[in-house]
Amino acid sequence: MAIKVYKPTSPGRRASSVSSFEEITTTVPERSLLVSLKKNAGRNFRGKITIRHRGGGSRRKYRVIDFKRDKIGVPGRVSSIEYDPNRTARIALVTYPDGEKRYIIAPLGLQVGDQVMAGANAEVHPGNALPLANIPLGTVVHNIELQPGRGGQLARSAGTSAQLMAKEGSYATVRLPSGEMRLVNTQCMATIGQVSNVDHSNVKLGRAGRKRLMGRRPHVRGSAMTPRDHPHGGGEGKAPVGMPSPKTPWGKPTMGYKTRRRKSTDKFIVRRRS
Repeated sequence: MAIKVYKPTSPGRRASSVSSFEEITTTVPERSLLVSLKKNAGRNFRGKITIRHRGGGSRRKYRVIDFKRDKIGVPGRVSSIEYDPNRTARIALVTYPDGEKRYIIAPLGLQVGDQVMAGANAEVHPGNALPLANIPLGTVVHNIELQPGRGGQLARSAGTSAQLMAKEGSYATVRLPSGEMRLVNTQCMATIGQVSNVDHSNVKLGRAGRKRLMGRRPHVRGSAMTPRDHPHGGGEGKAPVGMPSPKTPWGKPTMGYKTRRRKSTDKFIVRRRS
């Protein structure tokens, strides 16, 4: 996985780069695992915009991903490595002996023809999913469950990985990509290896049009607005945002303002992210 840079035939092309897609083996997705997506443009179930600057973008279909890895003890063979427009990581199509096909998040180094398996008896090999109780200390993992059987929720984006640091009783200590140390039940499943497409963070879009294709609309700075439209607006020339802190358009603090509400899970956080 590398970054491809083009000759600077235009200002946008000069500043942009793309992924080489050299690991992709097919451009035709598995039809039985495709689901239509409805565009909401940042609106909730009532039609109210809850996320601004969303809308438009290329049409895409959702690939159903097996986050649970609940086909225990059945080895599957990797049929293809594919691009997924809904996530930054690559996905792998796994075919099982009974004919069933499933998509999984492709770890770094997984290739067509490799065998993957889920279960306590699986080998510690990239792509295999095991309970944390059966994974050696120091192993790099991804797609980690927070509750047994719920499906992987942690470390799923491109290039990310977590590390199993310790085990004590029925809980294991996992260091997450953010640096946070968290307790996770040892019966939770995790997949061995680092998520693929490591160079995703090095890609430069170069022009606004590529962001529009992703469904992101223009964002106007608050300091460019009037005082009526934004707390940062107004003033002669360029003015600072003011005290005590930067604000949202509705006057709420935006930096250092704590929004975490699930106090019941604080006991599982050993060390906060740095």
